[in-house]
Amino acid sequence: MKFSTRQDTDLPADALFRAVGNFPCIERMLVRRGATVRRQDAMAEPGVGMGWQIGFDWRGRRREFDLAVTGYAPPEVIALEGVSDQFNLSIRMTVVALTRSKSRLIFETDVQPRGMKARLLLQTAKLGKSQLDRKFAERIADFVTRMSAEVPA
Repeated sequence: MKFSTRQDTDLPADALFRAVGNFPCIERMLVRRGATVRRQDAMAEPGVGMGWQIGFDWRGRRREFDLAVTGYAPPEVIALEGVSDQFNLSIRMTVVALTRSKSRLIFETDVQPRGMKARLLLQTAKLGKSQLDRKFAERIADFVTRMSAEVPA
């Protein structure tokens, strides 16, 4: 199942890229929301090879997945790949400069099932795809707003 949204901001493209690529800030945001986040690398600078093990409770069960940066091309693209027991997850964030002071984030997510149970779950979710698309767009807009507020100067 694919989700995609566009979010325009009043930040220059390089500032928006720094904001959405601020991985320590994203880690803190996840922890504040109740997730456990553990780095699986020792890289000091962001780039391909960074990885996390993320755990969270959803629908009464503990969920775990591994997430890794598979593409990092400043100031345009960050790509992440994730694996859990039921799903493969692919995230792509593309920053496009609209003007010198405005930019757009194109946020795409693709969720692929890894088994029959996951396939049935996604088929059921597709029935409410329009509502899921709306919620996805709202969450990404909130994410961009939060990350933009913490842009390093």
